Amino acid sequence: MYATINGVKIGSEYPPYIIAELSANHNGSLERALETIDEAKRCGASAVKLQTYTADTMTIDSDRPEFLIQGGPWDGHRLYDLYKMAQTPFEWHKAMFEHARKIGITVFSTPFDETAVDLLEELGAPAYKIASFEATDLPLIEYVAKTGKPMIMSTGMASEQEIEEAVNTARNAGCNELVLLHCTSSYPAPMEQANLAQVKVLGERFQAIPGLSDHTLGTTASVAAVALGACLIEKHFILNRSDGGPDSAFSIEPNELKCLCANTHSAWAAVGKPGYARQLAEEPNKMFRRSIYFMRDMKAGEVIAQSDIRRIRPGVGIQPKYFNTLVGKELRVDVMKGTPTDWKQFDE
Repeated sequence: MYATINGVKIGSEYPPYIIAELSANHNGSLERALETIDEAKRCGASAVKLQTYTADTMTIDSDRPEFLIQGGPWDGHRLYDLYKMAQTPFEWHKAMFEHARKIGITVFSTPFDETAVDLLEELGAPAYKIASFEATDLPLIEYVAKTGKPMIMSTGMASEQEIEEAVNTARNAGCNELVLLHCTSSYPAPMEQANLAQVKVLGERFQAIPGLSDHTLGTTASVAAVALGACLIEKHFILNRSDGGPDSAFSIEPNELKCLCANTHSAWAAVGKPGYARQLAEEPNKMFRRSIYFMRDMKAGEVIAQSDIRRIRPGVGIQPKYFNTLVGKELRVDVMKGTPTDWKQFDE
């Protein structure tokens, strides 16, 4: 089972797909957004992901208490003001898509309403991401699925029933390539609440490609998730955390993204496949296992006593499990001390 985005296959048989999430880390500058795309490419990311919305497509301009954020990194902000500050303007998208194609890195986005999907379809987006907070917006999921493009859905905060409803909605509307991302929707997410054991369960329960949307600090959770079966990793990416911005505190910088790409690939390679076959790297060391050697010079016709042979390294002679079988056997040939045993040296 795999999905394909811009010709790159995503699944357990393939190296992990690494998404650098731009989100609001452009800090209101198209030039900085383009620089971030460049850097993601240099660091080895598979794709850059945007978020496509406006303040008016996310919420309304209201001073009611429920529109005021309490706690977390955006404490005290009104929803409308936060999204106004963090949005990636619709008019930037064409330049960002064109730039990404020019330098050879995939770009796609998270749409937050139907107008965003329409824009992204015009730009030829190769895939779509559904954010955790929109996992219960079944009309949006249906609209995205009808494009027939691969879909990536985060499951933060969602119950098993809600995930099932989202998955069924997507598949019934035409989605044939689905990645489900385990996610802890906290910014940043406490490491002890990352709950990475859910990655494999998510894939098996819903017969989807499993991955991780990682909001923990650093890259440890992402690397561990790949070892546990995650095929796709999404991580917020910024050129420099000291620049600030809505997502800066839980975003990784270029040196961390490079490490993330390298270490997740290494973790994937290290997992391998179950089985008892000897690995190629082990083959030269086979000879250093124990085997049975003669401990004194002996003549043909002598009978082997326990003290005449020993189980020692290297492994050139008869295997140790035959030690008691050799005791009491008669030699057919002369042997010297330090000679490895061989079945041809003994009578039948």
